[in-house]
Amino acid sequence: MTQGLVKHGALAGCGLLALAAMTASAGAAQNDYIATIHVVPGGEGAAAETVSGVVFEDLSRDGVRQDDEPGIAGVMVSNSREVVLTDENGAYELPAFNNMTVFVTEPRAYDVPVNDDLVPQFFYHHKPDGTPIELRYGGLPPTGPLPAAINFPMIRGDASDQFSCVVMGDTQPYSNTEIGYVRDSIVHDLMSQDLSDAQCMILVGDVMGDDLDLLPRFMDMMSTVGLRQYYVHGNHDFDFDATSDADSADSWRRLYGPAYYSYDIGQVHFVVLDNVVYPCGPEDDGPGGRDACADPERTVYNGRVTDQQMEWLANNLAHVPEDRLIVLAHHIPFVSFIDSNTGRHQTDNVNDIYELLRGRPALSLSGHTHTLEQLLAGESYQGWQEQVGVGRLPFNHVVTGAPSGNWWSGDLNFDGIPMSFARLGTPRGYLIFDFDGNTYQDTFYGANLPTDRQMAVSFNTPQFRDWFETLYAWTEENDPPHEGIPPLNINDLADTRLMTPEDLGNGVYLVANVWNGSRESDVFAHINDGPRIDMVRTQEGDGEDIRQGAEYADPFATQRQMHVARYAMESGSGDPRNQGFELWQGSQFGPVPPQSLEPWMLADQSMHLWRAELPANLPVGTHVATVTTVDRFGREFTDHIVFEVREERPAPRWRNELWETPTN
Repeated sequence: MTQGLVKHGALAGCGLLALAAMTASAGAAQNDYIATIHVVPGGEGAAAETVSGVVFEDLSRDGVRQDDEPGIAGVMVSNSREVVLTDENGAYELPAFNNMTVFVTEPRAYDVPVNDDLVPQFFYHHKPDGTPIELRYGGLPPTGPLPAAINFPMIRGDASDQFSCVVMGDTQPYSNTEIGYVRDSIVHDLMSQDLSDAQCMILVGDVMGDDLDLLPRFMDMMSTVGLRQYYVHGNHDFDFDATSDADSADSWRRLYGPAYYSYDIGQVHFVVLDNVVYPCGPEDDGPGGRDACADPERTVYNGRVTDQQMEWLANNLAHVPEDRLIVLAHHIPFVSFIDSNTGRHQTDNVNDIYELLRGRPALSLSGHTHTLEQLLAGESYQGWQEQVGVGRLPFNHVVTGAPSGNWWSGDLNFDGIPMSFARLGTPRGYLIFDFDGNTYQDTFYGANLPTDRQMAVSFNTPQFRDWFETLYAWTEENDPPHEGIPPLNINDLADTRLMTPEDLGNGVYLVANVWNGSRESDVFAHINDGPRIDMVRTQEGDGEDIRQGAEYADPFATQRQMHVARYAMESGSGDPRNQGFELWQGSQFGPVPPQSLEPWMLADQSMHLWRAELPANLPVGTHVATVTTVDRFGREFTDHIVFEVREERPAPRWRNELWETPTN
């Protein structure tokens, strides 16, 4: 177990009360500072051309500015477009316009207040007439005239340059049942982590699964972790019944807060972007699925940062020292491996963002794809150039995986939660980023897994490839859920940890899915006490296309994805929704015979898969393969797998013939 994992896993034996006490006081951020901003009514209303106020030190900790509470100079304040710094008295003034959010950028030495759910309070929405149409989840009510002043309270905090943040992708619960899955896996796990250095929890979009009425329960539940909650707006967090992108985040803004904003911790400047345009229009038209944006019969989203946000971003960065690490958190990846050939699921104007960041240390954090991808500076995949004009990455990009994995699919695990292995074969989980100045180190944690488990080791055998290809072909032809009986099930797959000399001659690969691996990972194996065997990454990240199919699949994950018994669940309750299982917006999967998930959900491609062909002359007997990975931070992780070589495959089942009654 590495030092990083020891640190974050140190509380495994503590009681719940001790855990709650530690997480409630996690990090330097003062989470008992519960207040709201100070809004002074009585302004000029609709005629007002400017918005003004003061950023002040809230000595009384009540959110209201008193005469003896000093202003704070040099704090960024924005109207969602322009950005100014407060003067020596903490005062600011900005142009006013309808449908703006006025907000501050929390400086490194101060803390803004939080609400009861530990959501930072640093903003004021101004939409005088409210959302112009009635929305399913309420939108924004009319905010009325612009106040006479909007004052932002803060208290002194710790300016430490060393801190941690919990980061996760799509939690995406579509129902209260799935919120329970988040509670029993992610929240449960985080309560066992040592988060004493942590100052933030970042959820990079698709926090919800299209039902924003679930958000209040969700935020209350997540607050149990004891960290400030910084959320990103995703494509399952907007108002689907909005007819304009200017209104599509209105319910989110009312329930959570701004769709884009920034804050400072230590030497890191965090920038949250909303790069989901919904509904997109003709200006988004293009290849890779974006042609749907110009189709008046369809209402879809596209990955793009709007012009107003780009103006705000440029103005914001102009006030940030050049040596600060810029961490951009956004839902749709700037680019990704899994969607490298799809435009709509990457960010159209990413090169404009790269230009704004030229010469700065930077990091991109995203979600959306339900994959864990470490894309390092200099990496490249076919499709990026055509889709979004990107050749090689100028800085590191991390697609952060998903606590929901493959959308809560698959059979139930030991804890009664769907296994839900993701599209590149990773388990459900989250990351913890440890920042030191303007550098970082990240660690992946699989939900409900031992903290030092960082890979899945398996064998890709001739029998596995035949089994995979047969089931894949049937699944492609018969969209799940299908009432027919698949040609094979998991019982038809010969033991992949037992092989014959003939199997070895036909190609058996030792496979390691190093879940948080990157192009800088060193992965190697030893068989028994033999020499080092270098394992080869199946994707170089050097401009090639995605390699897909049985040969490039993760056998560990796909065996669990291609035979899901949960399809067959039935009861006599009379409730049709208790049969099989539900995904997404109540889509019913069953009751039908056990079968595979849909083809696009399978881990038959990965950019963090390594393999090595076993020697054809391995002697008959039992062997141990030990796999080691050394990550780009120099941390070493190991796993092992026991396997056999036999002259012939032994009979797999109970030998009934030995127990049959003699006929004589």
